[in-house]
Amino acid sequence: MKEIVDVAEVAGYIWEKGWGERNGGNITVEITDSLPQGAETIDGVKLNYDTETVCLTEPLPYISGHVFYVKGTQCRMRDLARSPMQNGCIIRITDDGKGYKILTDNGVKPTSELPSHLMVQNYLNETGSGYKATLHTHPIELVAMSHIPIFTDKTVSMGSFTANPLTKVLWSMIPETLAFAPLGIGIVPYETPGSIELARATLQEIKHYDVVLWEKHGTFAVGKDIMDAFDQTDVLNKAAIIYLKAKQTGSEPTGMSIEQMTDVQRIFNLPSSRIPAV
Repeated sequence: MKEIVDVAEVAGYIWEKGWGERNGGNITVEITDSLPQGAETIDGVKLNYDTETVCLTEPLPYISGHVFYVKGTQCRMRDLARSPMQNGCIIRITDDGKGYKILTDNGVKPTSELPSHLMVQNYLNETGSGYKATLHTHPIELVAMSHIPIFTDKTVSMGSFTANPLTKVLWSMIPETLAFAPLGIGIVPYETPGSIELARATLQEIKHYDVVLWEKHGTFAVGKDIMDAFDQTDVLNKAAIIYLKAKQTGSEPTGMSIEQMTDVQRIFNLPSSRIPAV
C-alpha cells in the first residue's frame, strides 16, 4: 500500500534528521479505504480478524470500524524505514468505537501514544477535515525552543488571530514558514508521555493548529497524509534552526517585518488574520 510505503520513507527522513532516537516518535495513518476487504496478508504478515478487543479510555464513534497502520511500541524509526510491516501493526476500531483489535499476526503492539493519535483522528473525522495521518516526533531545535519560557507563553495577541510568541518568531524567519505552515504552531504544556491528559491537551490545540509542540518533548502534527504532516513539521523546524543559528552570532534575530510578511500573505493568498499585528 502506498500509505505504508510513505510511512517507511518518512521514518527514514526522521532517523536521518536525528528526530527519532532509539524508539522515539510515532506514526498513525488511516488505511481503511486501501486495505482490500478480506485481505489475508500484507507484505507477508498474516492478518487475523478475530482477536481480543483492547478497550479504549473513551468511545471514539467517528472512527468506529476504521483501520489504521500504527508504529509499534519499542520499535525504532530506522527499523521501520527498512521493514514497516515488521515494526508496526494494523488495528481496526470496533464497530461500537469502544475498543480496537490488532489484526497483524506479528507480535507488535501499538505505540504508547495511541490515545493521542486516535482521539485526534476521531476529531478530524468528526469535522470532515479529510486528514488521515498523525505524526509525533522529536525535532531537535523546536524542542530546544520549548525550554525557553518566553516561547511557551500563550498570551500574545496577533490581531484577530490568537497565537503565541513562538509562532511569531518562526513565521518571521523565512517566507516559506508563513506560506507552508500558515496556522503556526500550538503549545501543549508538559504532560506525562502516553497519558490521557496529554491526549486531551493535544486535542484542544489541534482544533486551532496542524502542528503542536509538546513542551520539552516533541511535536504532534496532522495532515492529509504522512508526507503532509512531516512537511509541516520540517518547515517549522527549519525556521527554528535559522533562529538559533542567528542567535549564535550574539545578536537577536530581527525576523521579517510586518510589511514583508504581509507581502508573503499577498503572494500566497493567505488569510490576512494570519499576519501578526505586533
